[in-house]
Amino acid sequence: MHTFEVDLADVDRSVYEQFTLRVARHPSETESFMMTRIVAYCMEYTEGIVFGGGVSTTDEPAVLVRDLTGALSAWIEVGAPDAARVHGGSKSAERAVVYTHRDPEKVLANWRGKTIHRGDAIDLFAVDPALVSESVSALERRNTLTVSRTEGQVYLDLNGVNIAGSIVAHRLE
Repeated sequence: MHTFEVDLADVDRSVYEQFTLRVARHPSETESFMMTRIVAYCMEYTEGIVFGGGVSTTDEPAVLVRDLTGALSAWIEVGAPDAARVHGGSKSAERAVVYTHRDPEKVLANWRGKTIHRGDAIDLFAVDPALVSESVSALERRNTLTVSRTEGQVYLDLNGVNIAGSIVAHRLE
């Protein structure tokens, strides 16, 4: 279990919040996947956002957003999900996005030619590999995390370690 005291300043979306995240890391989950999941949570932060059931839960994404009625409004997947999973997520929610710490071209190549509901509207966000690896190096059980995004650049201060990188959007063509 990891705890993060988060101070979020997302200038690009005008979102400024402070919150605590308690993140359980499944034994089969890498630290890189977990950090990408945390970055995705922060980049998508809004009312109703929660972590999904975990890697062993097949009917939920890594992160999801429910509206006040309980309806799924955002399906936020992490890693390199297969086309069928993205298709199902896109059908389940108003919006579906994927954050990856892997090579985005390889992820897109696995989706090409497959049926994906509203595939042209799904963003694949490639998180800078250096951002992920440097944050993994600074990771502790109890963490203080400041996240800032401005003009597409992401700046993290994780336990006193400053890390900068980009998150680049890709689309299935």
